[in-house]
Amino acid sequence: MNRFLSLALPMLLATCSALQAQTTFRLTSLPTSTPAGAIIYVAGSFNNWTPNNPAYAFAPSPAADGTYQLTLPANITGKVEFKFTRGSWATVEADARQQDISNRSYTLGSSPATVEWQVAGWKDQGSSGPAPCVSTALQPNVRVISESFAMPQLGRTRRVWVYLPNDYATAPNKRYPVLYMHDGQNVFDACTSFSGEWGVDETLSRLQEQGLDATGSIVVAVDNGGAERLNEMSPWKNAQYGGGQGDEYVDFMVLTLKPYVDAQYRTLTGREFTGVAGSSMGGLISTYAALKYPLVYGKVGAFSPAFWFAEQPLFAYLRQHPANPDTRFYFVSGTTESATMAPLMRAMHDSLARVGVPARNLSYQAVADGQHAEWFWRREFSAAYQWLFAPAVATATGRPAPLAFSAYPTPAQSRLTLTLPADARGAVHVEIMDTSGRVVLREKLRNGAAIDVSGLARGFYQLRVSAGGRKGSQALVKE
Repeated sequence: MNRFLSLALPMLLATCSALQAQTTFRLTSLPTSTPAGAIIYVAGSFNNWTPNNPAYAFAPSPAADGTYQLTLPANITGKVEFKFTRGSWATVEADARQQDISNRSYTLGSSPATVEWQVAGWKDQGSSGPAPCVSTALQPNVRVISESFAMPQLGRTRRVWVYLPNDYATAPNKRYPVLYMHDGQNVFDACTSFSGEWGVDETLSRLQEQGLDATGSIVVAVDNGGAERLNEMSPWKNAQYGGGQGDEYVDFMVLTLKPYVDAQYRTLTGREFTGVAGSSMGGLISTYAALKYPLVYGKVGAFSPAFWFAEQPLFAYLRQHPANPDTRFYFVSGTTESATMAPLMRAMHDSLARVGVPARNLSYQAVADGQHAEWFWRREFSAAYQWLFAPAVATATGRPAPLAFSAYPTPAQSRLTLTLPADARGAVHVEIMDTSGRVVLREKLRNGAAIDVSGLARGFYQLRVSAGGRKGSQALVKE
Protein backbone atom coordinates (compact mmCIF):
# COMPACT_ATOMS: atom_id res chain seq x y z
CA MET A 1 0.00 0.00 0.00
CA ASN A 2 2.80 2.39 0.91
CA ARG A 3 4.51 1.64 -2.38
CA PHE A 4 1.28 2.33 -4.23
CA LEU A 5 0.88 5.66 -2.45
CA SER A 6 4.48 6.63 -3.18
CA LEU A 7 3.83 6.10 -6.88
CA ALA A 8 0.39 7.67 -6.99
CA LEU A 9 1.09 10.73 -4.85
CA PRO A 10 3.33 12.57 -7.36
CA MET A 11 0.73 11.99 -10.09
CA LEU A 12 -2.04 13.24 -7.81
CA LEU A 13 -0.07 16.32 -6.84
CA ALA A 14 0.71 17.07 -10.50
CA THR A 15 -2.98 16.76 -11.38
CA CYS A 16 -4.02 19.02 -8.52
CA SER A 17 -1.35 21.55 -9.48
CA ALA A 18 -2.65 21.61 -13.08
CA LEU A 19 -6.21 22.09 -11.88
CA GLN A 20 -5.16 24.87 -9.56
CA ALA A 21 -3.36 26.67 -12.40
CA GLN A 22 -6.40 26.83 -14.65
CA THR A 23 -7.61 30.20 -15.86
CA THR A 24 -11.30 31.15 -15.79
CA PHE A 25 -12.76 33.69 -18.22
CA ARG A 26 -15.79 35.57 -16.88
CA LEU A 27 -18.08 37.64 -19.08
CA THR A 28 -19.51 40.43 -16.96
CA SER A 29 -21.31 42.41 -19.66
CA LEU A 30 -23.07 41.51 -22.91
CA PRO A 31 -24.92 43.80 -25.36
CA THR A 32 -28.59 44.30 -24.52
CA SER A 33 -29.38 43.03 -28.01
CA THR A 34 -27.97 39.57 -27.24
CA PRO A 35 -30.77 37.08 -28.03
CA ALA A 36 -32.32 35.31 -25.06
CA GLY A 37 -30.84 31.86 -24.64
CA ALA A 38 -27.84 32.59 -26.86
CA ILE A 39 -24.81 30.38 -26.20
CA ILE A 40 -21.56 32.30 -25.98
CA TYR A 41 -18.32 30.65 -27.07
CA VAL A 42 -14.66 31.59 -27.10
CA ALA A 43 -12.67 30.85 -30.26
CA GLY A 44 -8.94 31.31 -30.35
CA SER A 45 -5.45 30.08 -31.03
CA PHE A 46 -5.97 27.33 -28.44
CA ASN A 47 -8.91 25.65 -30.26
CA ASN A 48 -8.02 26.39 -33.87
CA TRP A 49 -10.42 29.33 -33.94
CA THR A 50 -13.50 27.12 -33.95
CA PRO A 51 -16.45 29.47 -33.32
CA ASN A 52 -18.85 26.88 -31.89
CA ASN A 53 -16.82 24.25 -30.03
CA PRO A 54 -19.06 22.93 -27.20
CA ALA A 55 -16.00 22.47 -24.99
CA TYR A 56 -15.49 26.25 -25.07
CA ALA A 57 -19.05 27.37 -24.36
CA PHE A 58 -19.73 29.69 -21.42
CA ALA A 59 -22.15 28.69 -18.67
CA PRO A 60 -24.10 30.98 -16.32
CA SER A 61 -22.07 31.82 -13.25
CA PRO A 62 -22.91 29.72 -10.17
CA ALA A 63 -23.33 33.02 -8.34
CA ALA A 64 -26.45 33.71 -10.45
CA ASP A 65 -25.28 37.29 -10.89
CA GLY A 66 -25.97 37.49 -14.61
CA THR A 67 -22.39 36.75 -15.57
CA TYR A 68 -21.02 33.81 -17.55
CA GLN A 69 -17.82 31.90 -17.05
CA LEU A 70 -15.61 29.28 -18.64
CA THR A 71 -12.60 27.53 -17.16
CA LEU A 72 -9.99 26.85 -19.82
CA PRO A 73 -8.27 23.45 -20.01
CA ALA A 74 -5.16 23.17 -17.85
CA ASN A 75 -2.89 22.43 -20.81
CA ILE A 76 -3.47 25.89 -22.30
CA THR A 77 -0.55 28.07 -21.27
CA GLY A 78 1.35 31.10 -22.48
CA LYS A 79 0.04 33.87 -24.70
CA VAL A 80 -3.28 33.19 -26.46
CA GLU A 81 -5.44 35.18 -28.87
CA PHE A 82 -9.21 34.85 -29.05
CA LYS A 83 -12.63 36.36 -29.68
CA PHE A 84 -16.10 35.70 -28.32
CA THR A 85 -18.87 34.49 -30.63
CA ARG A 86 -22.50 33.37 -30.55
CA GLY A 87 -21.60 30.22 -32.47
CA SER A 88 -20.40 31.47 -35.85
CA TRP A 89 -18.12 34.06 -37.40
CA ALA A 90 -21.17 35.91 -38.66
CA THR A 91 -22.08 36.49 -35.01
CA VAL A 92 -18.60 37.29 -33.71
CA GLU A 93 -18.16 40.09 -31.21
CA ALA A 94 -17.60 43.65 -32.46
CA ASP A 95 -17.37 47.14 -31.07
CA ALA A 96 -20.42 49.16 -30.05
CA ARG A 97 -20.97 50.19 -33.70
CA GLN A 98 -20.83 46.56 -34.88
CA GLN A 99 -17.43 47.08 -36.52
CA ASP A 100 -14.62 44.49 -36.48
CA ILE A 101 -12.22 44.53 -33.54
CA SER A 102 -8.72 43.12 -33.18
CA ASN A 103 -8.13 39.74 -31.59
CA ARG A 104 -8.06 39.80 -27.81
CA SER A 105 -4.91 38.49 -26.17
CA TYR A 106 -3.96 37.23 -22.72
CA THR A 107 -0.98 35.42 -21.24
CA LEU A 108 -1.92 32.48 -19.04
CA GLY A 109 0.44 32.08 -16.12
CA SER A 110 1.29 29.22 -13.83
CA SER A 111 -1.10 30.38 -11.10
CA PRO A 112 -4.91 30.14 -11.14
CA ALA A 113 -6.65 33.30 -12.27
CA THR A 114 -10.10 34.66 -13.06
CA VAL A 115 -10.17 37.27 -15.81
CA GLU A 116 -13.18 39.46 -16.55
CA TRP A 117 -14.21 40.55 -20.04
CA GLN A 118 -16.99 42.63 -21.57
CA VAL A 119 -18.56 42.35 -25.04
CA ALA A 120 -19.54 45.72 -26.55
CA GLY A 121 -21.46 44.49 -29.58
CA TRP A 122 -22.10 41.69 -32.07
CA LYS A 123 -21.13 41.95 -35.71
CA ASP A 124 -24.57 40.94 -36.97
CA GLN A 125 -26.75 43.11 -34.78
CA GLY A 126 -26.99 45.79 -32.15
CA SER A 127 -29.43 48.07 -30.40
CA SER A 128 -29.75 50.15 -33.56
CA GLY A 129 -29.76 47.19 -35.95
CA PRO A 130 -26.99 45.86 -38.18
CA ALA A 131 -24.43 48.41 -39.29
CA PRO A 132 -24.15 48.77 -43.07
CA CYS A 133 -21.05 47.22 -44.56
CA VAL A 134 -19.31 48.68 -47.60
CA SER A 135 -17.64 46.01 -49.72
CA THR A 136 -13.87 46.34 -50.09
CA ALA A 137 -13.62 43.87 -52.98
CA LEU A 138 -12.24 45.54 -56.10
CA GLN A 139 -14.73 45.63 -58.95
CA PRO A 140 -14.67 44.39 -61.65
CA ASN A 141 -11.52 42.47 -60.61
CA VAL A 142 -13.38 40.34 -58.05
CA ARG A 143 -16.52 38.37 -58.71
CA VAL A 144 -18.31 35.38 -57.23
CA ILE A 145 -18.12 32.40 -59.57
CA SER A 146 -20.98 30.73 -57.74
CA GLU A 147 -22.73 31.02 -54.40
CA SER A 148 -23.23 27.25 -54.42
CA PHE A 149 -20.43 25.61 -56.41
CA ALA A 150 -20.90 21.84 -56.30
CA MET A 151 -18.35 19.78 -54.37
CA PRO A 152 -19.27 16.25 -55.50
CA GLN A 153 -16.42 14.65 -53.57
CA LEU A 154 -17.96 15.97 -50.34
CA GLY A 155 -21.65 16.15 -51.28
CA ARG A 156 -21.78 19.88 -50.48
CA THR A 157 -21.76 23.25 -52.15
CA ARG A 158 -19.63 26.28 -51.45
CA ARG A 159 -19.21 29.90 -52.51
CA VAL A 160 -16.20 30.37 -54.79
CA TRP A 161 -14.58 33.68 -55.75
CA VAL A 162 -12.22 34.74 -58.52
CA TYR A 163 -9.89 37.70 -58.89
CA LEU A 164 -8.82 38.69 -62.40
CA PRO A 165 -5.69 40.79 -63.04
CA ASN A 166 -5.97 44.43 -64.08
CA ASP A 167 -5.28 43.73 -67.74
CA TYR A 168 -7.43 40.60 -68.09
CA ALA A 169 -10.12 42.34 -70.16
CA THR A 170 -7.70 44.38 -72.29
CA ALA A 171 -5.21 41.59 -73.13
CA PRO A 172 -7.44 38.91 -74.69
CA ASN A 173 -4.53 36.78 -75.87
CA LYS A 174 -2.76 36.68 -72.53
CA ARG A 175 -2.88 33.72 -70.14
CA TYR A 176 -2.20 33.84 -66.44
CA PRO A 177 -0.86 31.78 -63.52
CA VAL A 178 -3.44 30.76 -60.93
CA LEU A 179 -3.26 30.81 -57.15
CA TYR A 180 -5.87 28.78 -55.26
CA MET A 181 -6.70 29.90 -51.71
CA HIS A 182 -8.81 28.70 -48.81
CA ASP A 183 -11.06 30.61 -46.37
CA GLY A 184 -12.40 32.67 -49.25
CA GLN A 185 -14.54 34.79 -46.93
CA ASN A 186 -11.36 36.51 -45.74
CA VAL A 187 -9.45 36.83 -49.01
CA PHE A 188 -11.07 39.82 -50.75
CA ASP A 189 -13.89 41.46 -48.82
CA ALA A 190 -14.18 42.91 -45.31
CA CYS A 191 -17.97 42.45 -45.43
CA THR A 192 -17.70 38.67 -45.65
CA SER A 193 -14.64 38.23 -43.46
CA PHE A 194 -14.93 36.84 -39.96
CA SER A 195 -11.78 38.47 -38.58
CA GLY A 196 -10.50 40.87 -41.21
CA GLU A 197 -9.56 40.44 -44.87
CA TRP A 198 -6.25 39.72 -46.57
CA GLY A 199 -6.73 42.36 -49.26
CA VAL A 200 -5.31 40.03 -51.91
CA ASP A 201 -7.10 41.91 -54.69
CA GLU A 202 -5.71 45.29 -53.63
CA THR A 203 -2.20 43.85 -53.19
CA LEU A 204 -2.03 42.18 -56.60
CA SER A 205 -3.58 45.12 -58.43
CA ARG A 206 -1.10 47.48 -56.78
CA LEU A 207 1.85 45.25 -57.71
CA GLN A 208 0.71 45.30 -61.33
CA GLU A 209 0.28 49.07 -61.32
CA GLN A 210 3.76 49.51 -59.86
CA GLY A 211 5.31 47.21 -62.45
CA LEU A 212 6.37 44.70 -59.79
CA ASP A 213 4.19 41.94 -61.24
CA ALA A 214 4.28 42.10 -65.01
CA THR A 215 2.50 38.79 -65.48
CA GLY A 216 -0.33 39.10 -62.97
CA SER A 217 -2.20 36.12 -61.56
CA ILE A 218 -5.73 34.85 -61.29
CA VAL A 219 -6.74 34.03 -57.72
CA VAL A 220 -9.49 31.53 -56.95
CA ALA A 221 -10.72 31.45 -53.35
CA VAL A 222 -13.01 28.83 -51.80
CA ASP A 223 -15.07 29.73 -48.74
CA ASN A 224 -14.56 27.48 -45.74
CA GLY A 225 -17.47 25.35 -44.61
CA GLY A 226 -17.87 26.80 -41.13
CA ALA A 227 -18.46 23.79 -38.94
CA GLU A 228 -16.87 21.58 -41.63
CA ARG A 229 -13.65 23.61 -41.84
CA LEU A 230 -11.52 21.42 -39.59
CA ASN A 231 -12.89 18.26 -41.18
CA GLU A 232 -12.07 19.42 -44.72
CA MET A 233 -8.62 20.83 -44.05
CA SER A 234 -6.92 17.72 -42.72
CA PRO A 235 -6.88 14.25 -44.31
CA TRP A 236 -6.22 12.81 -40.86
CA LYS A 237 -8.43 12.93 -37.79
CA ASN A 238 -7.39 14.78 -34.69
CA ALA A 239 -8.83 13.04 -31.64
CA GLN A 240 -9.99 16.31 -30.14
CA TYR A 241 -10.92 18.52 -33.09
CA GLY A 242 -11.97 16.32 -36.00
CA GLY A 243 -10.58 16.20 -39.52
CA GLY A 244 -10.42 13.33 -41.96
CA GLN A 245 -12.02 14.82 -45.10
CA GLY A 246 -8.92 16.53 -46.45
CA ASP A 247 -8.45 14.01 -49.25
CA GLU A 248 -11.92 14.69 -50.57
CA TYR A 249 -11.34 18.44 -50.28
CA VAL A 250 -8.08 18.46 -52.25
CA ASP A 251 -9.63 16.08 -54.79
CA PHE A 252 -12.40 18.64 -55.26
CA MET A 253 -9.83 21.38 -55.83
CA VAL A 254 -7.90 19.34 -58.40
CA LEU A 255 -10.55 17.24 -60.14
CA THR A 256 -13.55 19.60 -60.09
CA LEU A 257 -12.60 23.21 -59.42
CA LYS A 258 -9.36 23.49 -61.42
CA PRO A 259 -10.86 21.95 -64.57
CA TYR A 260 -13.72 24.43 -64.35
CA VAL A 261 -11.38 27.39 -63.88
CA ASP A 262 -9.12 26.27 -66.75
CA ALA A 263 -12.16 25.96 -69.03
CA GLN A 264 -13.71 29.32 -68.09
CA TYR A 265 -10.64 31.56 -67.78
CA ARG A 266 -7.41 32.10 -69.70
CA THR A 267 -5.09 30.18 -67.41
CA LEU A 268 -1.60 28.75 -67.68
CA THR A 269 -2.41 25.18 -66.74
CA GLY A 270 1.09 23.85 -66.00
CA ARG A 271 2.25 23.02 -62.48
CA GLU A 272 4.95 25.68 -62.78
CA PHE A 273 2.18 28.30 -62.90
CA THR A 274 -0.25 26.87 -60.36
CA GLY A 275 -0.06 27.62 -56.65
CA VAL A 276 -2.04 26.93 -53.49
CA ALA A 277 -1.96 28.97 -50.28
CA GLY A 278 -3.72 29.41 -46.96
CA SER A 279 -3.32 30.18 -43.29
CA SER A 280 -3.49 28.00 -40.20
CA MET A 281 -5.40 24.87 -41.29
CA GLY A 282 -5.21 26.30 -44.80
CA GLY A 283 -1.42 26.13 -44.55
CA LEU A 284 -1.65 22.49 -43.51
CA ILE A 285 -3.94 21.45 -46.35
CA SER A 286 -1.95 23.48 -48.91
CA THR A 287 1.24 21.63 -47.98
CA TYR A 288 -0.56 18.30 -48.15
CA ALA A 289 -2.15 19.15 -51.51
CA ALA A 290 1.28 19.76 -53.06
CA LEU A 291 2.54 16.43 -51.70
CA LYS A 292 -0.47 14.49 -52.96
CA TYR A 293 -0.63 16.27 -56.33
CA PRO A 294 2.97 17.17 -57.24
CA LEU A 295 2.01 17.37 -60.93
CA VAL A 296 -0.64 20.01 -60.21
CA TYR A 297 0.90 22.48 -57.76
CA GLY A 298 4.31 24.04 -58.16
CA LYS A 299 3.99 26.75 -55.49
CA VAL A 300 2.86 26.60 -51.85
CA GLY A 301 2.20 29.48 -49.47
CA ALA A 302 1.83 28.30 -45.85
CA PHE A 303 0.95 31.14 -43.47
CA SER A 304 1.09 30.16 -39.78
CA PRO A 305 0.48 26.52 -40.77
CA ALA A 306 -1.33 24.35 -38.20
CA PHE A 307 1.02 21.39 -38.57
CA TRP A 308 0.35 20.47 -34.94
CA PHE A 309 -3.15 19.32 -35.93
CA ALA A 310 -1.76 16.27 -37.78
CA GLU A 311 1.95 16.38 -37.00
CA GLN A 312 2.86 12.69 -37.01
CA PRO A 313 0.83 11.55 -40.04
CA LEU A 314 1.81 14.61 -42.08
CA PHE A 315 5.55 14.13 -41.59
CA ALA A 316 5.16 10.40 -42.20
CA TYR A 317 3.31 11.15 -45.44
CA LEU A 318 6.12 13.45 -46.55
CA ARG A 319 8.67 10.68 -46.03
CA GLN A 320 6.53 8.29 -48.09
CA HIS A 321 5.66 10.87 -50.76
CA PRO A 322 8.67 13.18 -51.20
CA ALA A 323 7.88 16.59 -52.62
CA ASN A 324 8.68 17.45 -56.22
CA PRO A 325 12.08 19.19 -55.93
CA ASP A 326 10.87 21.93 -58.30
CA THR A 327 7.98 22.90 -56.00
CA ARG A 328 8.49 26.20 -54.16
CA PHE A 329 7.47 26.39 -50.48
CA TYR A 330 7.08 29.68 -48.59
CA PHE A 331 6.59 29.37 -44.82
CA VAL A 332 5.86 32.33 -42.56
CA SER A 333 4.61 32.72 -38.98
CA GLY A 334 5.19 34.67 -35.81
CA THR A 335 7.92 33.41 -33.51
CA THR A 336 5.58 33.36 -30.50
CA GLU A 337 2.20 32.39 -32.00
CA SER A 338 2.33 29.16 -30.02
CA ALA A 339 4.92 26.85 -28.53
CA THR A 340 4.94 24.60 -31.62
CA MET A 341 4.19 26.95 -34.54
CA ALA A 342 7.67 28.12 -35.59
CA PRO A 343 9.47 24.89 -34.54
CA LEU A 344 7.13 22.68 -36.59
CA MET A 345 7.35 25.06 -39.52
CA ARG A 346 11.14 24.80 -39.33
CA ALA A 347 10.87 21.02 -39.05
CA MET A 348 8.77 20.91 -42.24
CA HIS A 349 11.26 23.17 -44.01
CA ASP A 350 14.14 20.92 -42.98
CA SER A 351 12.23 17.73 -43.84
CA LEU A 352 11.55 19.03 -47.35
CA ALA A 353 15.25 19.79 -47.73
CA ARG A 354 16.12 16.25 -46.64
CA VAL A 355 13.87 14.70 -49.29
CA GLY A 356 15.50 16.72 -52.05
CA VAL A 357 13.89 20.16 -52.29
CA PRO A 358 16.80 22.56 -52.90
CA ALA A 359 17.40 25.64 -50.76
CA ARG A 360 16.44 27.95 -53.64
CA ASN A 361 12.89 26.56 -53.47
CA LEU A 362 12.45 26.92 -49.71
CA SER A 363 11.74 30.09 -47.76
CA TYR A 364 11.35 30.16 -43.96
CA GLN A 365 10.25 33.41 -42.34
CA ALA A 366 9.78 33.60 -38.55
CA VAL A 367 8.67 37.13 -37.69
CA ALA A 368 8.99 38.52 -34.18
CA ASP A 369 5.73 40.49 -34.17
CA GLY A 370 3.73 37.94 -36.15
CA GLN A 371 0.35 36.86 -34.82
CA HIS A 372 -2.25 34.28 -35.75
CA ALA A 373 -4.40 36.93 -37.40
CA GLU A 374 -5.59 38.19 -40.77
CA TRP A 375 -3.75 41.51 -40.44
CA PHE A 376 -0.44 39.65 -40.20
CA TRP A 377 -1.14 37.38 -43.17
CA ARG A 378 -2.33 40.39 -45.18
CA ARG A 379 0.96 42.17 -44.43
CA GLU A 380 3.05 39.15 -45.39
CA PHE A 381 1.12 38.16 -48.52
CA SER A 382 2.91 40.52 -50.92
CA ALA A 383 6.38 39.21 -50.08
CA ALA A 384 5.19 35.61 -50.24
CA TYR A 385 3.49 36.11 -53.59
CA GLN A 386 6.44 37.89 -55.17
CA TRP A 387 8.84 35.17 -54.04
CA LEU A 388 6.60 32.32 -55.21
CA PHE A 389 5.68 33.82 -58.59
CA ALA A 390 8.86 35.73 -59.42
CA PRO A 391 9.50 35.06 -63.15
CA ALA A 392 13.28 35.33 -62.79
CA VAL A 393 13.62 32.59 -60.16
CA ALA A 394 13.65 29.71 -62.64
CA THR A 395 16.56 31.25 -64.59
CA ALA A 396 18.69 32.08 -61.52
CA THR A 397 20.70 28.89 -61.96
CA GLY A 398 21.03 29.24 -65.73
CA ARG A 399 18.14 26.92 -66.54
CA PRO A 400 15.57 28.02 -69.15
CA ALA A 401 12.38 29.59 -67.83
CA PRO A 402 9.43 27.17 -67.65
CA LEU A 403 7.27 26.94 -70.75
CA ALA A 404 4.08 28.98 -70.31
CA PHE A 405 1.66 26.61 -72.02
CA SER A 406 -1.97 25.65 -71.55
CA ALA A 407 -3.53 22.25 -72.23
CA TYR A 408 -7.26 21.79 -71.84
CA PRO A 409 -9.78 20.44 -71.16
CA THR A 410 -8.78 18.12 -68.36
CA PRO A 411 -10.35 15.77 -67.55
CA ALA A 412 -10.11 15.01 -71.27
CA GLN A 413 -12.22 12.61 -73.29
CA SER A 414 -10.82 12.53 -76.81
CA ARG A 415 -8.91 15.71 -77.69
CA LEU A 416 -6.59 18.01 -75.78
CA THR A 417 -6.00 21.54 -77.12
CA LEU A 418 -2.51 22.97 -76.71
CA THR A 419 -1.80 26.72 -76.48
CA LEU A 420 1.74 28.12 -76.37
CA PRO A 421 3.19 31.60 -75.87
CA ALA A 422 3.64 33.76 -78.95
CA ASP A 423 7.44 33.45 -78.84
CA ALA A 424 7.37 29.65 -79.10
CA ARG A 425 8.72 28.74 -82.51
CA GLY A 426 8.83 25.52 -84.48
CA ALA A 427 7.61 22.12 -83.47
CA VAL A 428 6.36 21.34 -80.01
CA HIS A 429 7.36 18.05 -78.43
CA VAL A 430 4.62 16.42 -76.38
CA GLU A 431 4.91 13.37 -74.15
CA ILE A 432 2.24 11.72 -72.03
CA MET A 433 3.37 9.27 -69.35
CA ASP A 434 1.42 6.94 -67.11
CA THR A 435 1.89 6.70 -63.34
CA SER A 436 4.84 4.31 -63.76
CA GLY A 437 6.71 6.87 -65.89
CA ARG A 438 6.19 4.94 -69.14
CA VAL A 439 5.64 7.13 -72.22
CA VAL A 440 2.27 6.17 -73.71
CA LEU A 441 2.02 8.92 -76.32
CA ARG A 442 4.65 11.03 -78.07
CA GLU A 443 3.96 13.64 -80.76
CA LYS A 444 5.32 16.71 -82.53
CA LEU A 445 2.74 19.46 -82.91
CA ARG A 446 2.28 23.07 -83.91
CA ASN A 447 0.93 25.78 -81.63
CA GLY A 448 -2.83 25.52 -81.29
CA ALA A 449 -2.97 21.92 -82.46
CA ALA A 450 -5.06 19.31 -80.70
CA ILE A 451 -3.73 16.08 -79.24
CA ASP A 452 -5.75 12.93 -79.83
CA VAL A 453 -5.99 11.14 -76.47
CA SER A 454 -8.95 8.93 -77.32
CA GLY A 455 -6.74 5.85 -77.29
CA LEU A 456 -5.63 6.32 -73.70
CA ALA A 457 -7.25 4.34 -70.91
CA ARG A 458 -9.06 6.23 -68.19
CA GLY A 459 -6.72 7.36 -65.47
CA PHE A 460 -4.10 9.82 -64.26
CA TYR A 461 -1.17 10.85 -66.49
CA GLN A 462 1.64 13.37 -66.71
CA LEU A 463 1.79 15.69 -69.71
CA ARG A 464 5.19 17.13 -70.63
CA VAL A 465 5.61 19.82 -73.27
CA SER A 466 8.89 21.26 -74.60
CA ALA A 467 9.63 23.95 -77.16
CA GLY A 468 12.82 25.89 -77.88
CA GLY A 469 14.63 24.39 -74.89
CA ARG A 470 11.87 25.34 -72.45
CA LYS A 471 9.77 22.72 -70.71
CA GLY A 472 6.55 22.51 -68.75
CA SER A 473 4.40 19.82 -67.21
CA GLN A 474 0.98 19.22 -65.71
CA ALA A 475 -1.32 16.48 -64.57
CA LEU A 476 -3.73 15.03 -67.12
CA VAL A 477 -6.88 13.14 -66.23
CA LYS A 478 -8.36 10.98 -68.97
CA GLU A 479 -12.08 10.23 -68.67
